[in-house]
Amino acid sequence: MLEKGYVQVYTGNGKGKTTAMMGLTLRATGAGFHVYIGQFLKNMEYSEVKAIKTHLPNVEIEQYGEGCALGRNVTTEDTKAAARGIEKATQAMLSGKYNIVVLDEINVAVHLGLVNVESVLELISKKPHNVELVLTGRYAAPEVIAAADLVSEMRDIKHYYNAGVMARDGIER
Repeated sequence: MLEKGYVQVYTGNGKGKTTAMMGLTLRATGAGFHVYIGQFLKNMEYSEVKAIKTHLPNVEIEQYGEGCALGRNVTTEDTKAAARGIEKATQAMLSGKYNIVVLDEINVAVHLGLVNVESVLELISKKPHNVELVLTGRYAAPEVIAAADLVSEMRDIKHYYNAGVMARDGIER
């Protein structure tokens, strides 16, 4: 369905990277596209996962994580889960089944050393011409930014988290 697919990166310290990707997913499914989402570092059924499973049959979502690794030591299990995620995302991208392939939080996985940047660049280089590839997460590597066609940076100007408001169901999770 896509004549030409591009590489998009959503990065930065502000809120909205996964939310923007989910908005793109909703728009794409409305156009009849098939979407694959591989979530790195995540292993919970967030509200978006529930909504996808219930309402968006054209979207497949899988998680490759042992929970958020920010602020804790990375384990062998974290690294294995991330490697499995790269493998599965590559298979999905090359399968011909999906118009859009998303690697949610892949930039953080690279930043933490769970995935090396060369693996992400290799995945980008294998992208079929008619598949859109979306990479999200803080700390996008300069090499990934250079390889992308579109880069959006979410900037943190003000956030209620700093006033003690924790993530809320249906809003941040």
